[in-house]
Amino acid sequence: MKGVFSAPGDFVYFKSQVPLHKIPIGTKQWRYYDFGPKVVPPLICLPGTAGTAEVYYKQIMSLSMKGYRVISIDIPRVWNHQEWIQAFEKFLDAIDVHHIHLYGTSLGGFLAQLFAQHRPRRVRSLVLSNTFLDTRSFAAAMPWAPIVSWTPSFLLKRYVLTGIHDGPHEPFIADSVDFVVSQVETLSREDLASRLTLTADTASVGSLLLSDSNITIMDTNDYCATPQQLKDQLNERYPEARRASLKSGGDFPFLSRPDEVNLHLQLHLRRVGLEARPDLVRGTPKDDGAGSNPSEKNDEEEDPDNPPKDDGGNTESPSTESQLPAAPESSESHSIDDQLLSNAKFCLVRQQNIMQQPCALMRKQQTMAADIHLQFALEILVLYLMGSLYITSNYCRKFKQLV
Repeated sequence: MKGVFSAPGDFVYFKSQVPLHKIPIGTKQWRYYDFGPKVVPPLICLPGTAGTAEVYYKQIMSLSMKGYRVISIDIPRVWNHQEWIQAFEKFLDAIDVHHIHLYGTSLGGFLAQLFAQHRPRRVRSLVLSNTFLDTRSFAAAMPWAPIVSWTPSFLLKRYVLTGIHDGPHEPFIADSVDFVVSQVETLSREDLASRLTLTADTASVGSLLLSDSNITIMDTNDYCATPQQLKDQLNERYPEARRASLKSGGDFPFLSRPDEVNLHLQLHLRRVGLEARPDLVRGTPKDDGAGSNPSEKNDEEEDPDNPPKDDGGNTESPSTESQLPAAPESSESHSIDDQLLSNAKFCLVRQQNIMQQPCALMRKQQTMAADIHLQFALEILVLYLMGSLYITSNYCRKFKQLV
């Protein structure tokens, strides 16, 4: 898929408008996008094992135009959960952010809960999608976890990709899988080893001081890499949390169903009391808090001598950070009230008949072959390590006899 993948037009547009930030904090290199009015407490998006900061570009484009600040990060190279908590707190201090709202999917949702447990004063709310409470089942499925840091990059990538559900897919879901696969190809061996270590390191989320009313659980009802049993445990832990169910979307609904995900995120932020600032978005009429038609966004502009306040978390100018011209493909002319009504009727709407991807069978065959190759390569690696240890022990024994 690497050779034939072509980046979507809206992603190319996003890259041309939103700057990528890279900052070193201690021994960690942080890579992230930060867009929207700086005076608004941010929604921070945490990806899963296969994700990067780029996978949430549709949320950044949509919500920043509504007046929200969105930060999407790469999970840095940390090797245990305590290190993650400390590193993430240092990152927040470095960008001068104190109170946050977290949106995490899969591994990102688990890390978001851990941070909320250990740093409750900083987390105002959680949006959890296709995630889990503990890692014991993943640790049991990865008996080779102790040697993950020595495993070659191609084996780690194969292992991560075999966890993604293989076709047949709806076209939009297939596109989301292709996009994530292209992002996995950009990850280094250390990045993958670190994330798999976090997944296989046995740990569980304790009780949170955060009220269930400030938690939204957003799950897809078709399939995802997280077993249904683990998702049920999450729902039992937060019985009063708001449920946001998506009929379909696969492992990456933020890419395959961005309109529905963005709506649920906006509803969540409004429900927990986060006030958007559309008046600080250049090109957006100040009296329209729900966005406007792209053709009307150039009619009114803010005074350039009165930029929004910056909280010191970024080196870019405030006027640049809060400006995102409408993408050619996007058209959001409905008010939020119309969207709320549409969302209420969502579960009753007919499910469209969609064409299946013509290469679904080929993908399935490729995945089966990859599974066989991965298992064979891991067996060879284990035998190699065992042989090395055996030879080393023999040399040590002979050396002791000589001495």
